[in-house]
Amino acid sequence: MSVQPEECAAGVDAARSARAWLTRAVEPGDALMHAYVGSVGPIAAMCSLRSARAPTEVQALVGARYDEDRVSADLAAAVSIGARLLVPGDREWPAEPLHAMTVATAMGVQGLAPPLALWVRGHGDLAKLTGRAVAIVGSRASTSYGGEQAAQLAFELAERGWTVVSGGAFGIDAAAHRGALSAGAPTVAVLAGGIDRSYPAAHAALFERIAQDGLLVSEWPPGCAPYRHRFLIRNRLIAALSVGCVVVEASARSGARHTAGRAQELGRPVMAVPGPVTSAMSVGTHVLLRDTEARLVTGVEHVIEEIGQLGVDLAPLVRGPDTARDALSGVQARTLEALPRRRPMLPDQIARAAGLSVREVLSALPALETRGFVEYADGTWRLVRSS
Repeated sequence: MSVQPEECAAGVDAARSARAWLTRAVEPGDALMHAYVGSVGPIAAMCSLRSARAPTEVQALVGARYDEDRVSADLAAAVSIGARLLVPGDREWPAEPLHAMTVATAMGVQGLAPPLALWVRGHGDLAKLTGRAVAIVGSRASTSYGGEQAAQLAFELAERGWTVVSGGAFGIDAAAHRGALSAGAPTVAVLAGGIDRSYPAAHAALFERIAQDGLLVSEWPPGCAPYRHRFLIRNRLIAALSVGCVVVEASARSGARHTAGRAQELGRPVMAVPGPVTSAMSVGTHVLLRDTEARLVTGVEHVIEEIGQLGVDLAPLVRGPDTARDALSGVQARTLEALPRRRPMLPDQIARAAGLSVREVLSALPALETRGFVEYADGTWRLVRSS
């Protein structure tokens, strides 16, 4: 196939169109294609691929799609639903979070190459929303426990100014998106098909709500089907667009564990919410915790401690409610502990039992009496029964 000169003309619009063509012709995440486009540029890459003149290994990544051109239709379809195509260099391009993908790819990690372009729908700004973002992922077949945990965690993170990123699927993903929306905050759904397709179809209304203030994001152009393998490709982007990943529920073969693995490869902290040991939906999270691949978190404070400022965003220490005994001094506590429950004692007996001086015991006993712990009778001291 010959390539017309105007198809390979240089310019910003031509480069954007070339990247739009590449999003349909090439499955994302391949390091070889990423390197090729980076070395020759998107326009030259498109032209060589369309004319079947690219290096053999690179050409093979396109397969039979090399002579398909739906750029104009894809861009028009995006405009018709209020969507847009983002490319590197755009103000809204999330360069900082995606840089980890470039580093991982340079280090030889396979399947983590950055996107060539992103199709986005919604009123949010992708660069701003992903500046402080947390991924919440988990099982599609979630339990009521898992759904409640995901929604509550997303709600509290959103209240604190964090964007919740997930995959828009049934179960934990949907609960996380809805939790953020209920806090009046934007959320980002990363899809495995075109942004004009509601998958699952039952989430059409949810996706419309997400697009109001947040974003629907995809590496595939409008109309593309969410094939099974694309969900695994998509997972790396969920991990990359977040500073940390929380797994709420995951079965032994859950895709959420794949997302957690991608987050680890990108240097992102991975966290897991424990579940009942009898639940099949928590087997995956417990494996992550047992193998020390994730930190155990039980609330928003633990999550923020992992992803927030070092030494500043610390979770509060967990302790039971304060009791009257907590306010006692060391001498007073030892004096009280030395008194038996069923018989009174003289001060010198108490001193010997507590390992204190008689003077220390005599100074502690009146304070203990005032607080209702002990009572005095006929030169001896005894515990008040309720203490």
